Amino acid sequence: MLPSKLLPLSKAKTGDSFKISQIKVDGTLRRRLLDLGFVPNAIIHVLQKSPLGDPTAYRVSQTTIALRKEESSNIFGELMSHE
Repeated sequence: MLPSKLLPLSKAKTGDSFKISQIKVDGTLRRRLLDLGFVPNAIIHVLQKSPLGDPTAYRVSQTTIALRKEESSNIFGELMSHE
């Protein structure tokens, strides 16, 4: 069970910074996310949402990646700040 303060990455808004606590993704997508830097304690910046709201662009380290809501809703952490 997740602590109450943890939110899915999909709830973060454009301009938010998000600190990852847990990743509940399996298989190839999990390996891809880990390789790109989506690891516990990494800071993710929400760059922008597409015009229809899905996918959303995120920046981690020096990488920008677009994730769909179904993928980002399985990455949990806490909001750090809003620009």
